Amino acid sequence: MKTICLYFEIHQIIHLKRYRFFNIGTDHYYYDDYENERTINEVAERSYIPALKTLIEMAQEHAGYFKVAISISGVALEQLEIHAPVVIELLHQLNATGCCEFLAEPYSHGLSSLANEECFRADVERMRKKVTQLFGQTPQVCRNSSLIYSDEIGSVVADMGFKGMLTEGARHILGWKSPHYLYHCNMNPNLKLLLRDYKLSDDISLRFSNSEWNEYPLFADTYLSWIEALPEEEQVINIFMELCALGIYQPLSSNILDFIKALPAVAKEKGITFSTPTELCTKLRSVAQLDVPDPLSWVDEERDISCWLGNVMQREAFNKLYSVAERVHLCDDRRIKQDWDYLQASNNFRFMTTKHTSLTMDRGIYDSPYDAFTNYMNILGDFIRRVNSLYPADMDNEELNALLTTIHNQDEEISALKKENENLQIKLTKAEQSVAAPEPDAAPAKKPRKATTRKAATKKE
Repeated sequence: MKTICLYFEIHQIIHLKRYRFFNIGTDHYYYDDYENERTINEVAERSYIPALKTLIEMAQEHAGYFKVAISISGVALEQLEIHAPVVIELLHQLNATGCCEFLAEPYSHGLSSLANEECFRADVERMRKKVTQLFGQTPQVCRNSSLIYSDEIGSVVADMGFKGMLTEGARHILGWKSPHYLYHCNMNPNLKLLLRDYKLSDDISLRFSNSEWNEYPLFADTYLSWIEALPEEEQVINIFMELCALGIYQPLSSNILDFIKALPAVAKEKGITFSTPTELCTKLRSVAQLDVPDPLSWVDEERDISCWLGNVMQREAFNKLYSVAERVHLCDDRRIKQDWDYLQASNNFRFMTTKHTSLTMDRGIYDSPYDAFTNYMNILGDFIRRVNSLYPADMDNEELNALLTTIHNQDEEISALKKENENLQIKLTKAEQSVAAPEPDAAPAKKPRKATTRKAATKKE
């Protein structure tokens, strides 16, 4: 039986302000608050709110049948909490239907998986804990920023205890193989891989409202007939996209939400089900390992990382940023930690791309990729000065490594003590329960001797 795995991503760009060379050392605030508030409110009103309300209606109407997965970056969550808390409330309502699975991803929506394993682990774990705290779910499946994946990244994710990971069903990786099966990481077979069907996904997210497209207008029964016509053995159809595709990339006037809302009823008629990523990773077996020696992503026709690290400027900015990763890890300055999250976000490097693609890109305040590079490097220059003021650049590697080792050992010791405390708490609770509840065969307790003596004395009188 064919099953659809429907997944949406929520991420919000943090817009940087115009930052001059002369601001370095004097101005430590890097963000355009007006633009951040304007854009997130616009996206919330035009996309997130109506799209989430539609998903909630679908879940309520098709209880137990319709299922969906969502991941949200930490930086988007912070902006939504400040400027559009109604979106968070709608996510809670969707979670309450029991049809939604929340995934883990890097908190910063950054590229740490390509630079620093410890940063990547910490980034994902932060988001994992945030999801548990907010929605009461502990994510079992991970998705990296823009579905970036390689064999090494998969090995790290598997080591973190995840059951599965989402990535792109790129043609140069699959070759003759189909994305409609479950695969596994070649360095750790315990990590299942769900591959995005980019054609079926892009038919909705990129082409739906294009009147020049030969399939326009697209209806739910036509779309699902394509899935129904797939070979019988191809059972897993992964449709992944950004949530803002519903309302921003495809305007509400195109009836995109009516199309989405019609999918469950038509799918049911055709015997097609819906599944969450964890359900697929738990119930289905992998058919083969997937060999991905070089990182792939879901961006551009090349499906690689060239849109972020394809030119000299991007690589210079990237290497400069992660050159202070260990020092940032050492510090406990809240502002530096937050700036670190926002400066890692992948869109900062995307703005510097010199690639020519079929999709137009809004560079915001930047006139060119060179302008984006200059502005980012000015900000990065000030940020690195602040980090170095806490941990000087001339601190030798031995001293830095010693500090890192001490912190690592302390973290392990704290974790061990927490586990020990939890075990002792469980034992204490059990002991209290056994004392409070009398044994069923126990003889009735004898009356105290003093009470008997008093009664006897009263009779004598």
